[in-house]
Amino acid sequence: MKRRDFLAGLGAGGYSLYVFADGSIAAGDDKPRQLASVERRDFTTIAPAGGDRTAAPHEPNMTQVEIECDVFIAGGGMSGVLSAVAAARHGAKVVLVQDRSRLGGNASSEVKMHIVGANHHKSRPGWREGGLLEEFRLDDAANNPQRCWELWDLLLYSKCVSEPNLTLLVDTVCFGVEKKGNKITAAYARCDKTEHIYKVKARTYVDSTGDGRLGLEAGAEARYGRESRSEHGESLAPVTPDKLTMGSSILFTSRKYDHPMPFTPPAWARKVDKKQLAKRGIKTWEYGYWWIEWGGELNTIRDNERIRFELLGIVMGVWDYIKNSGNHPEAANWAMDWVGMIPGKRESRRFMGDHILTQQDLMGLNGDFEDAVAIGGWPMDDHPPGGFDAVDLPPCVQVKTPVFNIPYRSLYSRNVENLMLGGRVISATHAAFTSTRVMATCAVVGQAVGTAAALCAKHECLPRDIYSDKSKLAELQQTLLRDDQSIVGRKNDDGADLARKATATASGETEDGKPANVLNGFVRDVPGEYVNRWTTEMTGDGAWLELAWKTPQKIGEVQLCFDSGFQRELTLTSSDASNKSIIRAPQPETVRDYELVAIDAAGKETSLAKVAGNHQRLVRHKFPAVEAAKLRLKITATNGDKYARVFEVRCYA
Repeated sequence: MKRRDFLAGLGAGGYSLYVFADGSIAAGDDKPRQLASVERRDFTTIAPAGGDRTAAPHEPNMTQVEIECDVFIAGGGMSGVLSAVAAARHGAKVVLVQDRSRLGGNASSEVKMHIVGANHHKSRPGWREGGLLEEFRLDDAANNPQRCWELWDLLLYSKCVSEPNLTLLVDTVCFGVEKKGNKITAAYARCDKTEHIYKVKARTYVDSTGDGRLGLEAGAEARYGRESRSEHGESLAPVTPDKLTMGSSILFTSRKYDHPMPFTPPAWARKVDKKQLAKRGIKTWEYGYWWIEWGGELNTIRDNERIRFELLGIVMGVWDYIKNSGNHPEAANWAMDWVGMIPGKRESRRFMGDHILTQQDLMGLNGDFEDAVAIGGWPMDDHPPGGFDAVDLPPCVQVKTPVFNIPYRSLYSRNVENLMLGGRVISATHAAFTSTRVMATCAVVGQAVGTAAALCAKHECLPRDIYSDKSKLAELQQTLLRDDQSIVGRKNDDGADLARKATATASGETEDGKPANVLNGFVRDVPGEYVNRWTTEMTGDGAWLELAWKTPQKIGEVQLCFDSGFQRELTLTSSDASNKSIIRAPQPETVRDYELVAIDAAGKETSLAKVAGNHQRLVRHKFPAVEAAKLRLKITATNGDKYARVFEVRCYA
């Protein structure tokens, strides 16, 4: 059944989704309601009306649905979600399949791992990632002060279903492909809950599955385990190669009650003693322990059920020790209120691209990459394959890196021509992978991949062509920068940005916060080196920033980049210690209330946009084009800070 027929069937009695301007959603029957700013969405996951179906080959009780799109993405973790949203926002028709009912992967409520990245918690302030990840984090902080993981799940879901170009298929597993030569021509995915098999034909395919299932089926060149020290000259690699990996973890949460809460472990719980915890300290227990890790000496894919059993046994054993050993009497009133049932996996397959990231690349020893598209900066953080059972070894060894760029050539397969790589399957050695595996890095890689996939659709080209054609590579980088993706050493060089021809003045300034900074091409401070924003103290009348042109310009879009407090960590976490410095509200530095005004050559003012209650860093305003000799940003309130701060202003025709 073709997608257009499938959608037509839904119109006769299917299921509708209403997406509101504020991002909220409501479901209903097939009778549209007359509501303002509502868009009707049809879901291809619901069976067609009237019983019309085509049996899937070899699966007579499954209905086969054929879908055609520009980009097919397997895997709905942070990398896959950001890939899908980025590609859809840039005009590509996207299908995203996720094997769980919830998006986010290890960051979902099913695992509850907080997202970390280049700022390394609080040890590298100022290097929080930008782009879509920052948008999501700011929405979560403003709307989820109670730190509810299920609301984070819902936010990711809402971001996907709110995109008109994005078809989301949850509880759907990618299990096969068709190929012609070195290209994928179709991907297969199945949803047993709705008895559907999807055959998806796309231009570009993205593997963000973590375990590399799509790439495996496509025959992409892959590696598993650790390279030898001599292969790439990496001092952190073992002398001889092996198939060992880092293990998986299961987290738990607990809370304190006003009376004693006894605990009796199940019969299959591990017996844990003080010796086993000698290198694994217990200080608090509201958020479990990442070092409850196991399975790196097995195959983390095929032995996942065994690994789950052992991890749950260790979790129960550690909690039994806390509650019943007598060494932690202060735990008497504490009780578990959640235990993960899905191992949070660190490592499995990696695919090989045109460039393999190495330890030296991450340390900056090989220079910069001309095709840089994303940043990383978490330490090279390796864990012993024995995990919890390696009692004589520390649970991790971290080698700090500078903030580094990730090259585009590591984000597509070198032998499957239309396969791109997202998340932890990107092209890297094990040593480099120990850094690039963390979710904030995976997320910004995902945004780069989705943006590139959209360009492949726009130019009708293959992923490798984006690199080989330097004009396309420049377009990719400039598009990412316009979307607030951070790339070390790269700045706005967009010839279409009319603001670059303007001069800037303001109601006031600080010594390092000159108005001209909003036009210097950079959208973040570089900690310890320089400040790029305009800053002035708010007065009773607020503050203003003005751009002026020698020749009036026709303007139809203005993009603003505000300050959102990159110097702090911002993530959803159940760790009370990590959460102490996190502001779970609109960030105080961010401009809240403002107005954009165009002033023509005769001095006539036209209000272009008036906003109250903003909490986002990157905002865009589109309007019928006006001729402006000046553009004034009037700021009347921040979210609490006494200074008005703006990183960049862009203007487009």
